[in-house]
Amino acid sequence: MRVTGRLFGGIAAFFGLIGAVYWVVAKEPAGTAALVFTGALGFLVAFYFLFTASRVEPLPEDEQESDVGDYAGEYGFFSPHSWWPLPIAVGSGLTALGLCFVSWWLILLGVAVVVAGTVGLLFEYYVGEFARD
Repeated sequence: MRVTGRLFGGIAAFFGLIGAVYWVVAKEPAGTAALVFTGALGFLVAFYFLFTASRVEPLPEDEQESDVGDYAGEYGFFSPHSWWPLPIAVGSGLTALGLCFVSWWLILLGVAVVVAGTVGLLFEYYVGEFARD
């Protein structure tokens, strides 16, 4: 985590410096604000990683003599296949079309399809054929 914290600290310093240079050169507030806030977000992530790194055991990338095999282990369960992202995408498309054409019934239909797809995706492995023990 220390390596990641230093990486994001470098990002924060880079965008902060570039934001200051951009302000001096261009005097344009929107671009300056975008660069400064990007640096601030980099600082936020860097602070979190460095703050957390002092409270957990070192990760393999923090060690100088680590090997690829040090990362071995179970990372979790990943779904091999699922049809639920399809209705979520269709519902998102319907919602976007409803927003484009200011059609409330299309927006509500799209949101309902997105909610149904999200519930199906979340509970896919709790009921039915693919229920896990």
